[in-house]
Amino acid sequence: MALTSSQTTAAIAAIAPELILIATACVTILLGPFVAAPGVRGVRERWTIVSLLAFAAAWWAAWNGAAVGDGPFVVDSLAAFVRGLTLSLGPLLVLMVTRHTASADSAEAHACLLALLAGVNLSASATDLVTLFLSLELVSVPTYVLLYLPRRDALMQEATLKYFLLSVMSSAMVLFGMSWLYGAGGTTRLAEIAARVAADDPVGIARFATMGAAVACAGLCFRLAAFPFHLYAPDVFQGVNGPSAAMLSVVPKIAGFVAMTRLLPLAAGSSDLTKILMPMPLQTALALAAIATMCLGNFLALRQTNLHRLLAYSSIAQSGYMLVALVAGGNGPVLGGVAALWFYLAVYGVTSVGLFALLAAVGRDRPVEQDTQLAGLSRTHPWIAACLVICLFSLTGLPPTAGLTGKWQILLAAFGSPSTWGKLLAATLAINTAVAAYYYLRLVTIIVLDPAPATRPSRLRLAPAIGGALCVIATVAAFISPQVLLDALR
Repeated sequence: MALTSSQTTAAIAAIAPELILIATACVTILLGPFVAAPGVRGVRERWTIVSLLAFAAAWWAAWNGAAVGDGPFVVDSLAAFVRGLTLSLGPLLVLMVTRHTASADSAEAHACLLALLAGVNLSASATDLVTLFLSLELVSVPTYVLLYLPRRDALMQEATLKYFLLSVMSSAMVLFGMSWLYGAGGTTRLAEIAARVAADDPVGIARFATMGAAVACAGLCFRLAAFPFHLYAPDVFQGVNGPSAAMLSVVPKIAGFVAMTRLLPLAAGSSDLTKILMPMPLQTALALAAIATMCLGNFLALRQTNLHRLLAYSSIAQSGYMLVALVAGGNGPVLGGVAALWFYLAVYGVTSVGLFALLAAVGRDRPVEQDTQLAGLSRTHPWIAACLVICLFSLTGLPPTAGLTGKWQILLAAFGSPSTWGKLLAATLAINTAVAAYYYLRLVTIIVLDPAPATRPSRLRLAPAIGGALCVIATVAAFISPQVLLDALR
C-alpha cells in the first residue's frame, strides 16, 4: 500500500528517537576504522561517549515527540513503554560493553548495540507485518556481530554459530506464520487483519489466522528462550562474555513479547493490547509452554555451578513466569495480565542487567565464571556484595525489591483470570518460585558466609560497577514507590 505524504511525515515523526540511534550507528561504523588507528588511545571511551550522547538525544526526541496514530509506525502505550525501557537499559549496556571489546572493534560493538535497541523500539511501534518483521531482523542481525566481537576463541565461535543458526530458523517460522496471517486478512496491516478475522468472512478465516499466530509465536519462543526452543540458551550464555549475556537475557525477550502482544490478538479478531484474547487451542499451547518453561528452567538450574549457565536456566524460568501473565491476559485485581507482564519484564530487565554488570565489575583480573569465585565477596568488596544480594533477592521475589511486586502482580493476574488455566498456572508459579529460591539463596550464602580466598582481591571495573549500582537503586525504588509505574501500566 502506497503511503501518502502525511503518513510518511507521521512515520518519520513517530520513529525520530530510533532514527537518531540508527544514524549514530551508521556514522560510528563508517568512522570506526579511521579512529581506531594504531597508537591512538582512548578509542573505546570516545565511542562510549558518542553512544551515551545518542541515547540522550533519543530521550530528548521521545520526551518532546507527540503521540502519532497513523502510518506504518504508531506511538501508542506499548511503544512508549518499550521505548522508555530500552532507552533506560541502553546506557547501562553501553557501560558494560566499554571494557569488554578491543579498541579496534569498539566502534562496531557500540553501533550494533544502538541498532538492535532501535530495532526493539521499531517492533513495538510497527502496525504492519512487513515493518514488524524487518524490525525483528534489525534486532537479530546486529546481535550476531555483537556476540562475536569481544573474543574469537572456539567457545565464543560455537556460541555465536548456535545462536545464528537457531535464530535463522526462528525467523523463518515467524515469517511463515505471518504469511498465514497475510492470507487470512488479505493485507499486511494488523488492524485490517483483526477486522477481517472478527467478521470471519469467509467462514473459517479465523482458524486460518489462529494457525498463523501459533506458528509465529512458536518462532518467537526462541527469542524468549521458552520451551521447546530453550536448549540453546545455556551453551550460548556460557560461551559469551558478561555484557553479551546480559543483552541476551533481556533484549530478545522484550522483542519477543512485543511481537506476541501485537500478533496474538489477531487470532481472536481483536486489536486490544490491554487484555489479549486468544482462541482456546492457542491459550492451551501457551499455558503448557509456560508450565514446561518454568519447571525445566528452575529444576535444571539446581545443579549448575557455572554462573552463566545458572543464569541462563534462570532466564528460561523467568520467561515462563512472563508467559503466565500473557496467558492470564484479562483484567486482574490490581493489574491485568498484560500489564503485569510488562511490569515484571521491566523489573527483570533492570535486575538482570545489574547482576551481570556487577559480575563484570568484579571480574577485571579474571572473568567470574564459577559460583565459588564469589566466595568471601562480602569481605573483599562489601558494597558490590550487597548489590549482588539485592539483585538475587529481586530475582527470587523477596523484599525490599521490585521482584516481589512483579511476581505478586503476575500471581494475582493469573489467579483472578477468567482463563481455565489461571489457577493452575498461579499454583505452578508459586511452587517454582520456591524452587528458584534454593539456587538464588545458595549464591547469597556463598557471597556472605563463605571465607574469602587467600589470594589478593581482584580490582573493580568502575563503569559496570556504576551501572550495576544504578540498577540496584532502581530495583529498590520500584519496590518502595511502584505507583508511578503501576499507574502508567494501567
